[in-house]
Amino acid sequence: MTNLETAIWATAGLATGPWIYYRGFRTLRTRRLIANTPTARIRSMAMGLVEINGAVEPRSTLRAPFSGNPCAYWEVDVAIQTRRSWRIVHRNQSGNPFYLSDDTGVALVYPHGAQCSIRFGTEEHCSGLMLPPCYAEYMDAHSSMLGRLARMGQLRFRERVLESGQRVYVLGTATPRSQARVVAEGEELQATGTDGPIATRRTALDREVVAVVRRGENEPTFIVSQDSEKGLMLSLGARALLQLVGGPALTVVGLGYWLMAWSSGRKPW
Repeated sequence: MTNLETAIWATAGLATGPWIYYRGFRTLRTRRLIANTPTARIRSMAMGLVEINGAVEPRSTLRAPFSGNPCAYWEVDVAIQTRRSWRIVHRNQSGNPFYLSDDTGVALVYPHGAQCSIRFGTEEHCSGLMLPPCYAEYMDAHSSMLGRLARMGQLRFRERVLESGQRVYVLGTATPRSQARVVAEGEELQATGTDGPIATRRTALDREVVAVVRRGENEPTFIVSQDSEKGLMLSLGARALLQLVGGPALTVVGLGYWLMAWSSGRKPW
């Protein structure tokens, strides 16, 4: 590594170290929030910040963009290969609400703004100049100019989905279901379709919904995770420890490099 590269990495460490340290406290706060929020049954949950578990059921007909599989929720990202790693150039997610039910009742989850922890469903690496139709059509419809330039290299496509019947953990803000049953700006809870068993099932579930769970205005923490509460707390604890230790370490290394450079009177390049 040249002196210039060393100087760049030292500057990056000095700049990002405090931010990583700050993120560590944010992660630790989220972990404490999970630990201090009791798990509620859907039928008896109070309005406000709640922690619930249940099985997912789609409210509208969705198909994941890459695999085409039916699902209740999807996330995708597209990354371009660099010399050292992959750099994500595009992210997207569905915003359609879905039902979450346990043996006591049904809630409606509106996932917009949620921090989702969902396992990868599919991952594929392709040459940007020879994309399969499912990826080429998606890139043509959604990619920016940066995305179109990225097609000159090697691309990675990832897709995460929540399918019907999967169990998830949700920490979010419960709000009462209004008479109009509105869950988003201009979006009313109405069954998709006018007849058939699927539409009948959705109409029945709409009537059973006791609350809408979404990102709150006063408490923005909103998590949808396939991991259990215990697994999520272990993961957040490890991440917080890494951030709280790694942030100051990067800062010290970067600061030490520049102090040594200035005290010796030598140029770093």
